[in-house]
Amino acid sequence: MLYLPLCILGIVIQVFFIIVESKKKYVPAVILKGAASILFVVIGLLSMRFSENQSFARLVVIGLILGAVGDILLNLRFVFEKIGQKIFLLGILAFFSGHVLYLAALIPFCPNVWLYVLCGAVAAAGILWCIFSNVGKLKKAFKIFGIVYIGAIAIMNAVAIGSFIANPTSLSMFLYVIGAVLFLASDIIMIFNTFGSTQKLSMRAANLSLYYLGQLFIAVCLQFI
Repeated sequence: MLYLPLCILGIVIQVFFIIVESKKKYVPAVILKGAASILFVVIGLLSMRFSENQSFARLVVIGLILGAVGDILLNLRFVFEKIGQKIFLLGILAFFSGHVLYLAALIPFCPNVWLYVLCGAVAAAGILWCIFSNVGKLKKAFKIFGIVYIGAIAIMNAVAIGSFIANPTSLSMFLYVIGAVLFLASDIIMIFNTFGSTQKLSMRAANLSLYYLGQLFIAVCLQFI
């Protein structure tokens, strides 16, 4: 697989970021997080050169860039605590926009797309019921953002699975599905850890690790489309 050394470098930086953040050194943590995020954007841009479907690749790369912006914003909330909630919501908005682009990239590959959109909406409803039943009281803004965001990523996952079912020999779609599922799992862990009664370092590490691997899989899949 091309760019494996860059992937490994990104994972190493991500590990250092998790360690530094756990020590509450938030400024160097933001720098490390930004560096790791830039790497998956670079991998996406390099992989894009091999893509025969440039419209798909462009949407995915822009989605990766928005993910990197979201990464930095989510960690800046620890640096600027007074406006931390606003920065957090801006970060979620950046991720949501990225998921919309990821979804738009997939639609041409997914016959009966509305069936999978419906499946994704049903899955989102189940996930949200589980979340709202197990976390504390949330502010209205966080509830609205959570509903829209989880809806978007669950639908994106469903359409990714539909695209792979329609193209079962496509390595690109296989990698994309892995990335999408890891991303969803990461976000669910993040929500429980952020809004639950206690925050655990192990859950934070799992959230960040799964997220980064998900973005790498999505970036690398561009080589094979």
